[in-house]
Amino acid sequence: MYSFELERPTRLADAVKLLSDSTESLPLGGGQTLIPTLKQRLASPERLVSLAGIAELKGVKTEGGTLTVGGGTPHATVAAEAGAYPALAALAGNIGDPAVRNRGTIGGSLANNDPSACYPAAALASGATLVTDRREIAADDFFQGMFSTALDEGEIITAVRFPIPEAANYQKFEQPASRFALVGVFVAKYPDGVRVAVTGASEEGVFRWSEAETALSADFRAEAVQGLSVPAEGMIGDLHGSKAYRAHLVGVMTKRAVAAAKG
Repeated sequence: MYSFELERPTRLADAVKLLSDSTESLPLGGGQTLIPTLKQRLASPERLVSLAGIAELKGVKTEGGTLTVGGGTPHATVAAEAGAYPALAALAGNIGDPAVRNRGTIGGSLANNDPSACYPAAALASGATLVTDRREIAADDFFQGMFSTALDEGEIITAVRFPIPEAANYQKFEQPASRFALVGVFVAKYPDGVRVAVTGASEEGVFRWSEAETALSADFRAEAVQGLSVPAEGMIGDLHGSKAYRAHLVGVMTKRAVAAAKG
């Protein structure tokens, strides 16, 4: 590690000001990604602005058909309080280990956009809206490639709005050491169609599988995606699984998610 300033504001307005004061400042959520990044010297900000003490960034609430989660809400809280969206609650309850779930936040995970993280698949499959201190961003426009998002420098995710689907499920084939997704598929059925988002598989990060969406919108059964596949080209290949293996898993996990969503 190296020396840096640590600020702990208790109001969002103060955090925004601190971040705007210097281009060498970074927001700190739960630190589950940023702290290891600093240890590896992959980032070297002069100042960290902790969001952990800002109460207005935390909480889960349901209004009508929308579940809203504060950007600073820990995974464990989402797991316990997002009962109106069971698939999202189950996803949050299976992230990492208890230490990670009690420190890591939904906003931090989405802002980092790790190619194997779970929340990006939930946001994209749900057609969620990411609310920041400056604007609202549709999930379809938010994710822009591995570790890349539409966020501007110093922009803070304050909340995420999830339209609650008729049926949904997330299936994750875990890398056993990290519990990140080797491949994870989130399927969500809405009145106007089905959305399918895949994480952990692609070199470009989370993506929608449009061919499966078309098939499942016409026939919401696991059998509807039988014979469909994503190309191995562009998939991640590493010591945990080849490109072809991950491409195959996308189909397998999609079928499992659909079958579980139907219940």
